[in-house]
Amino acid sequence: MMTRTVGFRDTQIELAHGAGGKASRRLIEGLFMPYLQNELLAPLADAAYCDVNGTRLALTADSFVVKPLSFPGGSIGELAVNGTVNDLAVSGAKPLALLTTFVLEAGLPSSVLEVQVAALAAAARDAGVLVAGGDTKVVEHGKCDGMYISSAGIGLVDGRSRLSPGAVRPGDKILLSGPIGDHGITILLARGDLDFEADLRSDTRSVWPFVNAMLAACGPDLRWMRDPTRGGVATALNELARDAKLAVMLVDEAVPVSDPVRGACELLGLDPLHIACEGQFLAVVAADAADGALAALHAVPGGGEAACIGEIRAEPARTVLARTRYGSSRVIDVLVGDPLPRIC
Repeated sequence: MMTRTVGFRDTQIELAHGAGGKASRRLIEGLFMPYLQNELLAPLADAAYCDVNGTRLALTADSFVVKPLSFPGGSIGELAVNGTVNDLAVSGAKPLALLTTFVLEAGLPSSVLEVQVAALAAAARDAGVLVAGGDTKVVEHGKCDGMYISSAGIGLVDGRSRLSPGAVRPGDKILLSGPIGDHGITILLARGDLDFEADLRSDTRSVWPFVNAMLAACGPDLRWMRDPTRGGVATALNELARDAKLAVMLVDEAVPVSDPVRGACELLGLDPLHIACEGQFLAVVAADAADGALAALHAVPGGGEAACIGEIRAEPARTVLARTRYGSSRVIDVLVGDPLPRIC
């Protein structure tokens, strides 16, 4: 009989447990993993790998509770597709099909639901995936802010690379596909929570075209990928540093951030590295493949702002640092609370 050691000691669930930072990790590792641990779940990656009759598949699932339902550049329907296919893409898998579940609130106008179903269908077409089925549930009025959507996805793992934190080596370069923070700040502005005007749109999109281009350009030299959603770039790279037992050194000025996002973060006292994206990804590639990988990203429409933002180092292990414009270094830690809840 398996002995379970449950290390989760928080007395109740808070918004921070869904933010993708320290509280989320504490919940997953302290409560879920002791009960659900198995060979597929163990790596705690964006997707699980499963071999079926010689075919390697990637499986993932995600839920979306964003508020408001629609916002500049996107909607919950689009996120339900893009968020799920991106977890497959950064796992090195071509997205194939989705299952979607709608949880609807009684009293929701049918016209609002139709807008989101149409948005989901359009995003699926753009991403090249089929919506193969799903489920619908309805809860009492006032119980779910209109609607929540959950998606499960399946993808075919591309054999041109073998992605793993264990494949990362000192000297490898860290690439970022484009500007960070657009999605999180867009949601904040759409809620009217900030007296700040900006021409800003969510970056929600499928990243598979960019991943596919990188696989073609430098597949064997592509070590690791992750999409920086909840918790942002900071959390994704801290997880890499921890899992690879290596250090990450970023260059602050190399990280692409739009002026509106930078201005909003300065006003709120936030670090753009902690703000979620929904259409960007991080990649670690061998140093001698970095230029070719960047060229491949730049050649894909929408990839013109991709940049090399840092490198992997041996020490200090399990640490993320950023070199400032003044030549000093600062530690980039994992998000502790949830400054922008319900953004995806």
